[in-house]
Amino acid sequence: MTTATFTLLALYSLAIAACSMLGGMLPQRVNFTHTRMQLVMSLVSGLMLGVAFFHLLPHGIVELDGAVDVAMRWLMIGLVVMLMLLRMFHFHQHDFSPEEVHHHDHPHAHPHPHDDTHAHPLSWLGVALGLGLHTVIDGVALGAVVLGGAGEGLELVGLGVFLAIALHKPLDAMSITSLMEAGGWSPRARWIANAGFALLCPLGAFGFYLLGVGLDTHFLVGCALAFSAGTFICIALSDLLPEIHFHSHDRVKLTVLFLVGIGLALAIGVLEPVGTHPG
Repeated sequence: MTTATFTLLALYSLAIAACSMLGGMLPQRVNFTHTRMQLVMSLVSGLMLGVAFFHLLPHGIVELDGAVDVAMRWLMIGLVVMLMLLRMFHFHQHDFSPEEVHHHDHPHAHPHPHDDTHAHPLSWLGVALGLGLHTVIDGVALGAVVLGGAGEGLELVGLGVFLAIALHKPLDAMSITSLMEAGGWSPRARWIANAGFALLCPLGAFGFYLLGVGLDTHFLVGCALAFSAGTFICIALSDLLPEIHFHSHDRVKLTVLFLVGIGLALAIGVLEPVGTHPG
């Protein structure tokens, strides 16, 4: 373990934890409209999709010594695992307008005239569990990309992965604290849950990093990066496509921001050290 590598991962982890904490506190201070939230989601979805294809998957193939078939198997495993988590916990839909938060038992439900007007006090637990598992996987992606770039000139290794996670975690944290608020939980309980959630990504990152230090990490890192690419692709498409299809009045803006996110992911490759960028 080099000091530079450890420091880089620590800085990324602290920044992600801070973004997550801030996101969890925002619903108490900012009134989010449905349209604004969908625009943010579109940008982040494009960024995650671009990071998966321009960064995670190529880096994974390089770490696997060009074994594309192995990389694609792990990508598919990651995609299927995340899809199963989405179906089990219904956690990856974000809408924090008061009428939506108080109208749904969980974020994936569709409005129904006979629904209760308040969320069940424990409805946030399933969301938190699903998002927690997803966040640990994000941490593995971050730890893998930093570990894979060790010794290669670390100034901006993993920048794309870091940005995709850092911009996405506030949305996840808002899902949890908004549902807790709607369920009548106290500010202290919401703060504790928010802090615990914020720590999961750093724990996943350092857990994977420490596991790989001292081992022949190429195969391990390659599989983890390909797996993470699959999870990023699943999240990006599951967040974006329903919004473009069902919100035709904002379709142009949503599509433009989606493309901006992809362009940002591509541009990040120019900033990364040459030795860490495939090709």
